[in-house]
Amino acid sequence: MPPTTNNRTHLLLAATGSVATIKIPNIITALARHTPHLSIRVILTNHAQNFLAGQSAEQPTVASLLSLPGVEAVYDDRAEWGPEPWTRGADILHIELRRWADILVIAPLSANTLAKLANGFSDNLLTSVCRAWDTDGQVDGRRKRIVVAPAMNTAMWRHPVTAKHVRVLEEEWGVRRVEGSGDGEETGWFEVLRPQASKVLACGDVGSGAMLEWTEIVKVVEARLGLSGEE
Repeated sequence: MPPTTNNRTHLLLAATGSVATIKIPNIITALARHTPHLSIRVILTNHAQNFLAGQSAEQPTVASLLSLPGVEAVYDDRAEWGPEPWTRGADILHIELRRWADILVIAPLSANTLAKLANGFSDNLLTSVCRAWDTDGQVDGRRKRIVVAPAMNTAMWRHPVTAKHVRVLEEEWGVRRVEGSGDGEETGWFEVLRPQASKVLACGDVGSGAMLEWTEIVKVVEARLGLSGEE
């Protein structure tokens, strides 16, 4: 994997199997004003890659992401253990990415990956990073958060099992300030950016479920990483 860039803030940006994956280039481009102070590494699940295959100007190829400012690596599941068989002493990618990241942002987070996260599955590179996350800062020496922006069909978002999974992330694992703490001490590690209340979705349905507007996600990333609005 590429060497860690010194004196830079590290954003690990991921996308899963949702149409909103096409907003990843927009998010990266909007954050370009923070280079060279910001380094970005991207994880795309196999399903996410279906939306970035050069179909149109708003759906460039996965390879083209490497030409965007600040992007130093793009990973898929094949990167986890390949191309050579793992040998003792070699890096384990999902652990190295966890150590490298100052924050992990998953935008979009599909219904499928939401279910995986809430139930502890770690069957691909992204979910392995999430499962290996240092949830209280005792391993890596600092607390870091995972920010997720769910995106799915309205019926999928309204499904009772989705509400159950979101409760795990928000109520059981969600970031919250410790009451009575004068120094801003926090617990938890997940932050959920809930979908838009109503929108015409790519499938034609109208309702909730569309990913939060990508410009708002950029603002959250800037705020969580302490990046000023202008560079």
